[in-house]
Formats: sequence, structure tokens, C-alpha cells
Amino acid sequence: MKFKDFDAIIDARTPSEYALDHIPGAVSAPVLEDSQRAEVGTLYKQVSPFEAKKLGAALIAKNVARHVEQLFGKNDKAWRPLIYCWRGGKRSGAMAHILREIGWNAQTLEGGYRAYRRWVVDELATVPAEMNFIVVHGPTGSGKSRFLGALRKAGAQVLDLEALAAHRGSVLGGLPGAPQPSQKWFESQLLAELGKFDRARPVFVEGESKKIGEIQVAEALMARMRGSRCTVLDTDLATRVTLLLDEYRHFLDDRAALNAQLDCLVALHGRERIDEWKALAAAEKWREFVERLLIQHYDPAYQRSSTRNYAHLAHAAAVKLRSADDGAFARAAAALLEAPVPA
Repeated sequence: MKFKDFDAIIDARTPSEYALDHIPGAVSAPVLEDSQRAEVGTLYKQVSPFEAKKLGAALIAKNVARHVEQLFGKNDKAWRPLIYCWRGGKRSGAMAHILREIGWNAQTLEGGYRAYRRWVVDELATVPAEMNFIVVHGPTGSGKSRFLGALRKAGAQVLDLEALAAHRGSVLGGLPGAPQPSQKWFESQLLAELGKFDRARPVFVEGESKKIGEIQVAEALMARMRGSRCTVLDTDLATRVTLLLDEYRHFLDDRAALNAQLDCLVALHGRERIDEWKALAAAEKWREFVERLLIQHYDPAYQRSSTRNYAHLAHAAAVKLRSADDGAFARAAAALLEAPVPA
């Protein structure tokens, strides 16, 4: 879909539809608010289509007038927006008609959001195969997300799936105050990110499992990652503990949330071990607590999943990290980017 041919993309659906998913970069300009759409729908069913259309037309006219005044009014005559609603019919058509009457070359997206959504699904099934990934591995706490950030600063192409999913990928991986996006919005953002990359250059991505929190990673992307070259972070235990204490600091102030997450692991480790971990947290023996989690839970899980799922991991070049400071990550990223590419 050639969205770049337009000066703006306008989402004419309701705010709740927009919040669930939308074309990245689209501006929300609903022709009907959620409550208004419900009111028109009720009138349509309980009274008559004619009465519903009268109310709907009046509301649409008022809302579009407000958008012209507040959102669109500063644009000159050459402005060319693309407008879409659910099916590409009445809501987007009504707005486009008014904007064209003003003098703007407003177009509607054929098939609306539903056509866009089908396109996203189709593209995510094929685009990953075109990418040249280098998959960054390392046990929990080795600094993979920090390393990706350092690679990006050094000029590398980076796909940060955990940032898109708003989750760090582990049992304690939820971000404070940041709920995960909907599955559809994650996929919209993912496709938009993939579209930015130069296919002739490698893209660094963290080795993930099929799920990041509640988000499912596209099958084609997982398949491509699992068959790609790998590099592994060799980070010593003390540095990993320091990194995790910084990354999960919010749990130190919310013991109830921490205990609730630890309880999710009872089936794997038994109540006795979970209670031991909780006791260390209650005594604020944080470094020992994190060490136990790494050695007894995270490291065995990493060994089981990564070596089984990533065919080239056994032959991956190692990048050593012995400090949690930004300079160490910058130097490690530079060293990796300057290293000769394996044949």
C-alpha cells in the first residue's frame, strides 16, 4: 500500500477502533464518537433506518466541521489526504466528500481498514524472508536490549521486538505503567519497522521465543530468525545481577507484585523454592535473590530453549561484557560491527 503518496492518513473510525489498531502515522479524526455510533445504531434497530441516517448525518457534519477547524484548516489547497474507515464506505466517504467540496484532493482507502489488515497479515508472511538478520543471544540479564541500543547508536539497523511489545519477555518482564499493545497494533508497528530497513544490510534482533508476554510473534519472522546467524553476549554473573537490578527496580518497591509473579513459577519449582526466593526479597538481599533466580530458573530455561530453537547458536561468535556502564556496551557494539563478516 502506497501510503507515502499522500500528505496525511486520516482514520475516520471511532476512538476505540483507532486505539485497537490503525495505520502507523494515521491521525484519529472520528466522524462519529463511540457513544454517537452506538446511539445511531440503536436508533437504526429500534426506530427506523431513516431516523438513524438523519441523526448520523447531523453528527457527522458537526464532527467533520470541527476537524476542519481544528485539524485540517492550516493545510493549503495542494494537501492530499487518504481517509479510511472500517470498510472504506460511508464514514470515510462522507468525510472525503466534504473535504473535496472544500477543494482538497481527498481519497479513500479501497476496502478500508479491513483491506489494510489483510495486507499486514499477507506482508508479515513474506517480508521476513527478505531480511538478513543477525540474532543477539545471551542468558537473562546479559544486556541484550542495552546492546541493541548501543548497536543502533553506532549506526546499525535494529529491530527491537520487546520495545514494540512493551514487555521484556520474561516472567518479570511487564513494564510498569505500560500495558502491552493489542496483537494487531503490534503487527502494524512491526511491519512498519521492517519496511524501514535496507535489505542489503543486516538487521540485529534479539533471540525471542514465540511469545513476548501476551504478544505472539509472526511465524514467518520466527522461522527467519531461527535460521539466521547469531552472536552471543558473554556477560559475567556479577554484571548480569547489576543489570537486572537496574532493569527491574520497580519490583523492589512493590513486593506484592513481585510475589504474585513469583507465584506463577510454583508449578515449575515447587512452593519451597519459591518461598526461599520470597524470603530473600523480604530481607532485601537483592543481589542474592537475583543470583538465585538466574542460576535456578532463567539460565536452565535459556539453555533448553535457545539451543533447541536456534540452529546457528552453537557456532555464534561471543561478545564479552564485564561492566554495566554505557561505555562497555558502546565498545562491545563497535567491536562487533568492525569484526569481519563470517563467510
